[in-house]
Amino acid sequence: MDDDLNACAALVERGDPVRFRAAMASPVAARRVLFPLYAFNLEVARAPWVTQEPMIARMRLQWWRDALSEIAAGGVVRRHEVVTPLALVIRAEDAVALDRLVQARERDADREDCATEEELLDYIDVTSVPLIAVAARRLGGGEAMAPAAGRALGLANWLMAVPALEAAGRRPLPESGDAAVVRLARAGQAALAELRSGWRSVPAVARPAFYPLAGAGAVLAKAVRDPGRVAEDRLDLGPFAARVRMALTAGTGRVW
Repeated sequence: MDDDLNACAALVERGDPVRFRAAMASPVAARRVLFPLYAFNLEVARAPWVTQEPMIARMRLQWWRDALSEIAAGGVVRRHEVVTPLALVIRAEDAVALDRLVQARERDADREDCATEEELLDYIDVTSVPLIAVAARRLGGGEAMAPAAGRALGLANWLMAVPALEAAGRRPLPESGDAAVVRLARAGQAALAELRSGWRSVPAVARPAFYPLAGAGAVLAKAVRDPGRVAEDRLDLGPFAARVRMALTAGTGRVW
């Protein structure tokens, strides 16, 4: 388990520094849940992007769906540095929830853009909420706040990713213009406000599941104040500010 956990941590450190910092700011016991989940999410998220062939990308995603099916069935699970520790920390209901996340990534495999803001919000919800919900459930509760948290974090991350997605030939925003950016950012702010209003319902032991939101509020606020930052790739907080906000979140137990 320790070797697998270290492998998961290394994957997350290289590919998802925000969630790596969030996990490292969490108690050691929580890291045994978070690192396999975050490594799984990273591998699934990048699966459609490592090949130009949609069929190969779908095959990669199907591999993960098959692994989740094995976990849900409760029988023998394939040996893999991510799947093995993941199987030890999640349950059948979690595998079913994560399967919906993998299935949603087929849109990326097919290079299919969202035609409307409603489609984009649905995509962000299904690719962001299950990860937080499963993490919270396995850490001790509070998963009822995952929909708000997932939408807020998903929108912040999506807006930061717009330039990279456009460079890859995608159309990340259904509508162009500052007004569309502001609408999405405000939707994220509304979700974050909902999370903050219900924060007391999240047990302290489960709050590390929400640590990746540290800084999401600042990103969304930047997009509202100056939507041109999105196209100019100027939403990122920078490493120092990101570390400060993560420290505040971990130290106070509040989502900043």
